[in-house]
Amino acid sequence: MKSTLPKVLHPVADRPLVEHVLRAVRPLRPRQIGVVLGVGKARVQQTLCERGWSKLRFVMQSQPRGSGHAVLMARPWLKTLRGSLLVVYGDTPLLTSGTLQRIADHHAASGNAATFLAMDVPNPAGYGRMVLDRDGYLDRIVEDKDAGPAEREITLVNSGVACWDIGALVDALPQLRPNNAKREYYLTDAAALLRARGLRVGVVSAEQPEETMGVNTRVELAQAEAVWRRRILERWMLAGVTIVDPATTYIGADAELEPDTVVWPGTIIQGGTRIASGCEVGPYSIIEDSEIREGARVGPFARVRPGSVIGRNARIGNFVETKKTVVGDGSKVNHLTYLGDAELGRRVNIGAGTITCNYNGFAKFRTTIGDDVFVGSNSNLVAPVRLGKGVIVAAGSTVTEDAPPDALVLARSRQENKQQWARQFRKLNKRKPHV
Repeated sequence: MKSTLPKVLHPVADRPLVEHVLRAVRPLRPRQIGVVLGVGKARVQQTLCERGWSKLRFVMQSQPRGSGHAVLMARPWLKTLRGSLLVVYGDTPLLTSGTLQRIADHHAASGNAATFLAMDVPNPAGYGRMVLDRDGYLDRIVEDKDAGPAEREITLVNSGVACWDIGALVDALPQLRPNNAKREYYLTDAAALLRARGLRVGVVSAEQPEETMGVNTRVELAQAEAVWRRRILERWMLAGVTIVDPATTYIGADAELEPDTVVWPGTIIQGGTRIASGCEVGPYSIIEDSEIREGARVGPFARVRPGSVIGRNARIGNFVETKKTVVGDGSKVNHLTYLGDAELGRRVNIGAGTITCNYNGFAKFRTTIGDDVFVGSNSNLVAPVRLGKGVIVAAGSTVTEDAPPDALVLARSRQENKQQWARQFRKLNKRKPHV
C-alpha cells in the first residue's frame, strides 16, 4: 500500500477494510471472534475499539511469518475451544454473510475436518492452486510461487477462507514448516497434514468470485470501492430511491435513505447520514453524518457537515454550509450562507451572505433563532446570540446582542451622502498622471 496507515485500516465505503470483514462475520453469531494483529497492531486495536469492537479477542503476531504462523499465535486460545473455526482475512472487504454462512453450513453438514472456499478465475496468477482428488475433495493447495507448469494451468484457486475442526487444526499447527519459496508458514499446509491423517478436506466454490478479492494495492482498493459503491446504489434503488446518475453518486455503507427520495448527480452522502422520504439531494452536494427530514431539499452545491439536522420541507440552497446546526421545519437558507453551531426554528428565512460568527479563535458559541425570523442579506450573527420569535434583522447588520420577539434589529453604520463628492473626485483625478 506504500502507506504509514496499516493496510486493514484503509477505508472502503467509509469503513476500514477489516470492519467490513467483521460485519460480514457477525450475522453468523459466532461464540467468539478473534483478530490476529501484526503490523501496526496498536493502531488497529485502538481503531476497532473506538468503532465499537472492544469485545474482540486480540491475538498478537510479533513477526509476519505467514498465515499459518498467524493462526499458530492463536493456538493457546483455540485449545480452550471446541467446534468449528472460520478463518477469514482482514483485507477481503467484499465477503458477504451469505457466502460465509454457506461454507459454515456445508462444513457442519459434511463432517469434513476442513472446508475451503474456492473460486474459479480465468487469470489465476498470484493465487494458490487447489488440486482435487478423483472424489472432488481437496488433495493439496500449491502456492503460486511453488506451482509447477501443470499446476499453473489450474483455474480453481484458494480464497484463503476456510472452516476448520478446531481440535484437528490445533493438532496440525505445530507441524507446519516453512518449506517454500517465501520461507513462511502457510495455513494451507495444514490441509495436507489433515489429509495425511485420512481426514477429509472439502471445497465450496464462491458464487461471486469478486467476494474473495484481497486488497494489497491502491489499485485493488479502488476496485473494492467500486464494487461496494455498486452494491450500495443498487440496494437503495431497489428500495425506492431514485439515483439519477449512479456513476457520479457516492453513498457510504452506513448511510440510510427512505423511498421517494431523489439523489442528483455528483452527490456524496457519508457516515451515518439519515435521509427521510420525499427529499431531494444535490446535485454536487456533500452530506456527512447528518439527518435530512421528510420533504427537505439540499443543493445544488451545498455542504451539510456532521451534526446537522435539516427539518421537514426545509431548503438548503447553493453554496450553503451547515455544521452542528438544526434548521427547523419549513425554513429556507437559499444561498451563500454559513451556519455553524446554530439552531433555527420553524419558517425562518436566512438571506444571502449571512454567517454565524461562532468561533473566537479559542471556543465555539451557539446562535439561537426563533420561529418566523427573517434575517436580511449580508448579516453577521456574532455568537453567542439569541433572536426571539418573529424578529426581523435588517440587511447588512452585524448582530452582537440578543433581540426580543418581534423586534427590528438594525445594526449597521448610518449612511451619509456627500453631495457632488464623486464629481469633484473624478475632476481632481483627471489632472493626475496614471501610474
